[in-house]
Amino acid sequence: MRIEPQKNVVLILARGFAEQLATPMLIADAAGRLVFYNEPAEEILGRRFAEAGEMRAGDWSALFATEDSEGRPIDLAQMPAGIALLDRRPAHGAIRIRGLDGRLREISVTAFPLFARADEFVGVVAIFWEGEAA
Repeated sequence: MRIEPQKNVVLILARGFAEQLATPMLIADAAGRLVFYNEPAEEILGRRFAEAGEMRAGDWSALFATEDSEGRPIDLAQMPAGIALLDRRPAHGAIRIRGLDGRLREISVTAFPLFARADEFVGVVAIFWEGEAA
């Protein structure tokens, strides 16, 4: 039996906050593991979180087929959530994703790092909303 490490209280509180929002939001831990996305995000991402479950950063960035406005694939380091994760700074931008339902969507994303203390990085929050796909 594999025992999962306990999540930081900041991530637990962020999840509680996300569950109350009508705005799509996802949360990743310090390792980039997607640990939660809320019900409004499920509509955009094309799958319920209960079905998708937690996943590594490389898996979720590939699974949701991200691209720029010109249709060129982009990797995690170029996405706002990736910038918040890797550079530990806020970022905003527009990207296109192909959700798990097969639909191409243009979304605006604002992501920021989460710190439990000034020197304790615990994860990332990304808030996003859908625009018109080009």
